[in-house]
Amino acid sequence: MAVPDFQTLMLPVLRLIASGHETIPRCLPSLIDEFSISPEEAGALLPSGKQTVLANRAHWARNYMSQAGLVRPIRRGHYELTNEGRALLATQPKRIDKETLLGFPQFREWISRSNLRIDQPEPLPGGPHAAISVDETTPEARIEEAHELLNNALADELLSLMQEMDPVRFEQLILDLLGAMGYGSGDVGKRMTTKATGDGGIDGIIHGDALGLDAVYIQAKRYAAENRISRPAIQQFVGSLTGEGATKGVFVTTSDFSGEARAYLTKVQHRIVLINGRELARMMILHGVGVRARRVYAVKSVDEDYFADPAGL
Repeated sequence: MAVPDFQTLMLPVLRLIASGHETIPRCLPSLIDEFSISPEEAGALLPSGKQTVLANRAHWARNYMSQAGLVRPIRRGHYELTNEGRALLATQPKRIDKETLLGFPQFREWISRSNLRIDQPEPLPGGPHAAISVDETTPEARIEEAHELLNNALADELLSLMQEMDPVRFEQLILDLLGAMGYGSGDVGKRMTTKATGDGGIDGIIHGDALGLDAVYIQAKRYAAENRISRPAIQQFVGSLTGEGATKGVFVTTSDFSGEARAYLTKVQHRIVLINGRELARMMILHGVGVRARRVYAVKSVDEDYFADPAGL
């Protein structure tokens, strides 16, 4: 039998995770047996040659269900059911697909945030997007939507990896990102982490100009998504900047900032930029930190100048 599409794999993957198969590789043998997939089909690779079609589709099935809140990571590459996932299985569904996932607010929010369209006969429930058939979109729009989907999945993976990083290594990552953005003038010597203890609330320093006259102070917090940075943490950072005689700072976290924390910055003279987990992952992708290009697609158009009549002919 041919490898099923990723939506067909959603329910079997959810059941396997429920039974203790925490990783997709552990799910694959059971999927092969359930769908009577031949050894040739099971070993078929994507055009990149780096992953099987079956593994790729199973991972996407898991990713979509993660966005709906049916499964959650417990450590790198390992997942467990959430209460929502157990409740859905308790209804004994015959199939789980994108239409099923649209019943979960978290999934609709992800679709909206990603600017994705799902082929539905009716507008997305609870969301701002009207249904647009895939056939009604231009090829360029499809490429952009697929690119956005891939980047969202990559951002989720980056956040998961950062949650497991050593705090000192995470601080270095932030300095590497700022360096890739042009701070420190590309000179590694113009960016540094502070000592692991006794840093006075400062985790790193990077110079904003070639002469090193203008320093930016950094605070990096590797927190779980539900643990938001509150106003007192920002106040402490401002106090640390004042103690150093500094006026510029960047506060980075893998989680997010509370509304009070953001509002507090409007009352201080210091220039402080807040970067949450989602923004951090997006900036890493944009500036090539911790990621690499796997394949590049060039969208070309006609060169009008080439086909223009030569002057005087």
